[in-house]
Amino acid sequence: MSDRYDPPAIEVAWQARWSQSEAYHVSNDDPRPKSYVLCMYPYPSGPAHQGHVRNYTFGDLNVRYRTMNGEAVLSPIGFDSFGLPAENAAIRTGVHPRVFTEERMAELKASLTRLGAAYDWRREIYSHDPSYIRWSQYLFLRFYQAGLVYRGDAPVNWCPGCQTVLANEQVLADGTCERSGDLVVRRELTQWFFRITRYADELLEGLEDLDWPQRVKTMQRNWIGRSVGAEISFEVDGLDDYKLRVFTTRPDTIFGATYAVVAPEHPDLERLTAPDLEERVKAFLEEVATRSELERMAGEDAGKRGVPLGTYAINPITGERIPIYVADYVLGHYGTGAIMAVPGEDDRDYEFARNFGLPVVETVARPEGFVGPVYTGPGAKINSGFLDGLSVEEAKAEVISRLEKIGAGSESVKYRLRDWLVSRQRFWGCPIPILYCQACGTVPVPDDQLPVLAPDDVEFRPTGESPLLHSDAFRLTTCPRCGGPATRETDTMDTFVDSSWYYLRFCDPFSEDRPFDVQAVEDWMPVDQYIGGVEHAILHLLYARFFTRALSDLGLAPATLKEPFKRLFTQGMIRLGGSKMSKSKGNLVTPQRYFDTVGADALRLFHLFVGPPADDFDWTDQTDEMIEGCHRFLQRVWSLADRIPVNQGEPDTGNPTYLVVHQLIARTTDGIDRWAYNTSVAALMELTNALSKAQADLVDPVTLDYGLRTLLELLAPMAPHIASELYHRRYGLDVHRQAWPKVDHALLASAMVTLVVQVNGKTRATLTIDPLAPEEVVRPLAQTAIASHLEQVKIQRVIAKLPRVMNFVVE
Repeated sequence: MSDRYDPPAIEVAWQARWSQSEAYHVSNDDPRPKSYVLCMYPYPSGPAHQGHVRNYTFGDLNVRYRTMNGEAVLSPIGFDSFGLPAENAAIRTGVHPRVFTEERMAELKASLTRLGAAYDWRREIYSHDPSYIRWSQYLFLRFYQAGLVYRGDAPVNWCPGCQTVLANEQVLADGTCERSGDLVVRRELTQWFFRITRYADELLEGLEDLDWPQRVKTMQRNWIGRSVGAEISFEVDGLDDYKLRVFTTRPDTIFGATYAVVAPEHPDLERLTAPDLEERVKAFLEEVATRSELERMAGEDAGKRGVPLGTYAINPITGERIPIYVADYVLGHYGTGAIMAVPGEDDRDYEFARNFGLPVVETVARPEGFVGPVYTGPGAKINSGFLDGLSVEEAKAEVISRLEKIGAGSESVKYRLRDWLVSRQRFWGCPIPILYCQACGTVPVPDDQLPVLAPDDVEFRPTGESPLLHSDAFRLTTCPRCGGPATRETDTMDTFVDSSWYYLRFCDPFSEDRPFDVQAVEDWMPVDQYIGGVEHAILHLLYARFFTRALSDLGLAPATLKEPFKRLFTQGMIRLGGSKMSKSKGNLVTPQRYFDTVGADALRLFHLFVGPPADDFDWTDQTDEMIEGCHRFLQRVWSLADRIPVNQGEPDTGNPTYLVVHQLIARTTDGIDRWAYNTSVAALMELTNALSKAQADLVDPVTLDYGLRTLLELLAPMAPHIASELYHRRYGLDVHRQAWPKVDHALLASAMVTLVVQVNGKTRATLTIDPLAPEEVVRPLAQTAIASHLEQVKIQRVIAKLPRVMNFVVE
């Protein structure tokens, strides 16, 4: 081992060896305990950037670590290859989306291979593969047969530049398209929907048992938005045969309702508008059409955006006549699309009332010392007739009872969640397998005519319109029922459909007569560890959960499979120049120059060491120095392996070096299990220092070799290439086929010490700790032990004299 450390040469050689040996291919009949590790379905935008490196390094560490712990790990990869960027590129350059996409796929695949990520490449899938399209369409039709798919009219975000519908998340805060920059408008279009609202309660309840970050579960709960309240009917003065239905979560405030508001999308808006105000309302609606839903909800001037309708509603409890307005802070899809406005207990209602000179009535007694016009907390009812003196909760029940008796309302549950609009006016997506026949109406494409594929010989026009609209070869066909002329649906599916079931196909990408084998899915699912960005915390994860439950109910997936992802980790974001690193922002740092110099292992180690994996971090001028530091550490490992001769045998368990090895096995393992990879890397650096010192001190050579062998085994999931090279040179074995080092717990227990935990110098608790445990590990344990002494005080500083004393200085 006298030759120098040459990362690029070593890494490429080992990557070729792993590919040839199919080292990470697994089968359904593998006798080892099964686990499934999956990184989110990547969109192939080109070579990997540092965000990819971070994500796939975490995934690869999990795969290799679990494998060394004796598990058969399913580690597949594929490409979410449909999408608007490829279509926009086709319009701009004339390059067909398929060609554009497959070039990008090859670049990303090469980057992942060069990173050293271990996958079962036999299972590779991609959305635009005709076999995948076939089964996406097949599942669409099964949902259609089950009543989970329907066609209806809906207001949508329409981008004039892209000539397609956008999801709310694709509309920026200023109301423009994130891709084209065009101002997004609202349009009413006939669209295809998945009836996800049928599963609202299940999706909400299912969150409880998932091992997911709490903030992700909160985001999903808020998106589903289950609200318990009352639906109340207000008569409208002059419309004898009509009642305006409003939904409120605070029926107890009905005595404070001083006006009513309907959404711009309300189906009865025209009927509710007085003739002399029709032009004013029309102008307002044109203005609203230029604002996104996010802008409508978040705008600071929401209280100004509305106009009176000139009609009046009658409060069913008080009999009072209150004016009706149309305002864009009320959404047509939530509740009934109408509200009773209570400015004394709602901020936006108050701002609107103040702007339009409407009265404000307080219906809950303010607590002593409260300052402000709006109060939303608990208290006794006031100015509320028969409700006076009751608590808010008591008043809710009482007023609902009264409304039910007079036939003017009832308790109701509403959801913020809407049915999933899946239609997209695009070419580069999975075609919706529906035909339209004048004689037979809407006709599903028969299974034996799947897949329905878009033709390649189409013209991509600067208007952005889908070429399918102008392709007679695609659009014109024959009805399978009557044999008469028919036309195909020219909308394609939202790409979220493709990523809503891919994890199931990975379990069995080999079947040609079904989407996947149910037994194979039962063998591997649910995914044991799912890894990806928090930006997918709502839609992708929600849609995948819906798909899994629906497929289970339809008998297409195991009956017991209700949740797709048992455990979720969302990695931190990398920022460059103040914004998230991404190709669309043009602020990428590609890994190739690091691959060609310090190597993939050093780059991987940097991403593990830079900080807790869930934290964001900034890519700065100092980052290269840190990566170079990780490279120098690996050079030290290489040099250490050169200096310590191979001496296999039984180590001296009484040697202090042996104890240090086991203390650092424990710390490395604990860091991996807790997703605290930075502490695991720190432990390996500490072990390297300890072995260097032991080697200089002429410690027993067998114990030294044992320590180095353990170091390489612990390093293997993090820096797999150098660990493989050194282990193979020394022992002629594959380090990744070795068992993960086990801790001698009895030895560690005998070496534990007592830590005294103090508050302002007074002993408040004692802990038994590993004498080598760092402060970032010990401090949370100590703080928990003295939690009762830290209530309502501020920690000024912590004086740590480990491993003996930790003193919390408080005010």
